[in-house]
Amino acid sequence: MTSVKDNIMSQVAETLPSAGNKITIVGIGQVGMACAFSILAQNVSNEICLIDVCEDKLIGEMMDLQHGSNFLKNPKITASTDYAASAGSRLCIVTAGVRQKEGETRLSLVQRNTDILKHIIPKLVANSPDTILLMVSNPVDVMTYVAWKLSGLPKNRVIGSGTNLDSSRFRFLMSQRLNVAPTSCHGWIIGEHGDSSVPVWSGVNIAGVRLRELNPTIGTSDDPEKWNELHKQVVNSAYEVIKLKGYTSWAIGLSVASLTSAILKNYSSVVAVSTSVMGEHGIDKDVFLSLPCVLNSNGVTSIVKQILTPTEIEQLQNSANVMDQVQAGLKF
Repeated sequence: MTSVKDNIMSQVAETLPSAGNKITIVGIGQVGMACAFSILAQNVSNEICLIDVCEDKLIGEMMDLQHGSNFLKNPKITASTDYAASAGSRLCIVTAGVRQKEGETRLSLVQRNTDILKHIIPKLVANSPDTILLMVSNPVDVMTYVAWKLSGLPKNRVIGSGTNLDSSRFRFLMSQRLNVAPTSCHGWIIGEHGDSSVPVWSGVNIAGVRLRELNPTIGTSDDPEKWNELHKQVVNSAYEVIKLKGYTSWAIGLSVASLTSAILKNYSSVVAVSTSVMGEHGIDKDVFLSLPCVLNSNGVTSIVKQILTPTEIEQLQNSANVMDQVQAGLKF
């Protein structure tokens, strides 16, 4: 007889004992530094190494953080242009890449950032062969696939930050409508971290009360309450922030800190991260997309088998097809 656990989750890997908690962050732009600050401020790790090609800015950022060590439980903060400094990292976070411009889609960045990863990923793995890679560089789903190809690591140890942030934006916007805390709103965005993402309206709930049971048209174009506007806002929110301030940083930094905590502290949290999805929900393409995953010290160990509607499955498969088409044109 198949167990409840087997019905709920697809096993990906066994959990291993956790190791040290050194983190390397590659790329010290706005996103990389927001990740570093969020991780340090939340005491997720007491050892961070910053890697970048811009030595002056790199040393300046390191010193600025070091000067606040007294308020951060005395972490060890180092920086270098040499990847040898990353040796022994439990987790390597990659934010390096060309910044998304106003009006530019994440997918248009793909080849430029692929070329950058060719110089980064092999060096990280050479110095930390047991590491987990957490990709943040956009377009994150394709970049996670590229990192897996370049690294030689098993798929469960190459993870993309994915729709963890999209799901957070979704829950925040829901909370604004319902006047309850975002943490009390339960809903998932899956698929691409981008324009073809999929809102799982069938599972959106507050305290177990499914909104679709109260409003059968929720999330559709026939909905008089126009809840589908929330997903449009999620998709457009990054573009809006970039238009207003030039880049996104704080929300993705906090999202990455949360994922880092799940990995280093072996929480086995269920989070929406980009992982290999071939075989899930009828997907027959070798692509990385976000699904709810169990995340712990061995990376992604299981994928939760959501019960999706035929429309949601079709949208998810479309997202996979979009990724596959982009990957087909990649030059490694």
